[in-house]
Amino acid sequence: MNRTILLTGTIMGMVAIVLGAFGAHGLEKLVDKDAVDTFETGVRYQMYHALFLLFLALYNGIAEKTKKMVFVSVLLGVIPFSCSIYLLALNKVTTFDFKVIGFLTPIGGVFMILGWMLLGYRIIKSR
Repeated sequence: MNRTILLTGTIMGMVAIVLGAFGAHGLEKLVDKDAVDTFETGVRYQMYHALFLLFLALYNGIAEKTKKMVFVSVLLGVIPFSCSIYLLALNKVTTFDFKVIGFLTPIGGVFMILGWMLLGYRIIKSR
């Protein structure tokens, strides 16, 4: 499980760097500043959670079952949260109205919070 979490965190971090570079150097030519800021929010949260997963994989103070639950919660959070933000930021450059998927952003946020809560609870309960 630790190897999977480490690899996922590494890939998620790498993708955040690539998307961050795109947002900083190419996106401003396509959309307005507010959309760029929105895009950067998605990148920032993706990177925070990539680092979170690296910590999770290296932390040995909780059971494997709990690690898996935290890992799944984070993935179920980051993917809809950040991806919906990316698409919403690019809404003006496509013919599809990505506002219809805007409901995914808060759902993803809830799953990210759940991942942090699960880890925090298990750390408090461990001795």
